Amino acid sequence: MSFLDLYLNKNPLITSSDDGEEPVATVFGIPFDATHSYKPGCRFGADAIRDSFNNIEIFHPSLGVDLETVNIEDLGNTRHTVVASEMIDMVKKITTELVSKQKQLFILGGEHSITYGTYCSFPKDTGYVVFDAHYDLRNEFADINLSHASYLRRIVEERGSENILHVGARAFVKEELEFLKENNIKTITDSDIRQGKGPELLKAFVSGFEKMYASFDLDVLDPAFAPGVGNPEAVGITSRELFDMIHVLQNTKVTGVDIVELNPYHDNGATASLAAKIMSTLIAINLSKK
Repeated sequence: MSFLDLYLNKNPLITSSDDGEEPVATVFGIPFDATHSYKPGCRFGADAIRDSFNNIEIFHPSLGVDLETVNIEDLGNTRHTVVASEMIDMVKKITTELVSKQKQLFILGGEHSITYGTYCSFPKDTGYVVFDAHYDLRNEFADINLSHASYLRRIVEERGSENILHVGARAFVKEELEFLKENNIKTITDSDIRQGKGPELLKAFVSGFEKMYASFDLDVLDPAFAPGVGNPEAVGITSRELFDMIHVLQNTKVTGVDIVELNPYHDNGATASLAAKIMSTLIAINLSKK
């Protein structure tokens, strides 16, 4: 039996303009936020992103791509669980099966712990860039080691740090900074971005990879732009600064994307709109190369 049949509800919400065509991208959601530490509700983020995607303009004239004319396959959400280890196991099985289909894959969270299950299911030579206000490198948080605050440490322990770039951190603890330095994890700092260096530094990193996985924790943005997140942090980057870096990803093939930590209970619609725009832009970038 396919793990897609076993674990996904097959109740898609993204409307597709041309269901008869081969899908250009595949989407599924993971409604998990059991390790939340501040504002619960991210498990409802995937459906909020879909709702916004269905209501924003998805024509990209600068890229020559109109997503209204393509098929975006939405497989629905995974079944709900509050057990992190069960979620990770389920997500690894689903993602591994979908990666084999060689379609651009979008995973909608949910909290950031889901990325340990998704990214580690991609080939080991896939580069990884994460946009996040936090390093998420604690050994454990709230007495558990599978957490939104420790997922990246688990990835480093499993795969090493050579293919990882962290972008935009501005809130972390001493333990995380020490682990970052010990493992030589590459970073583009919040200060680098404010100085306008973000796109150039990101371009240099992605040039070393044929394929990339991009993870977007929406709290990388200042709460003025993205108020609806699980762990908001003041004095963040702007939406323009983020999208200037997203467009640098035209220089590589982005095969996997996750968008996490959207909390619709604390959103005014702006955060969901940004999340939908991220997805739309990365699909269009991928299509513009064909």
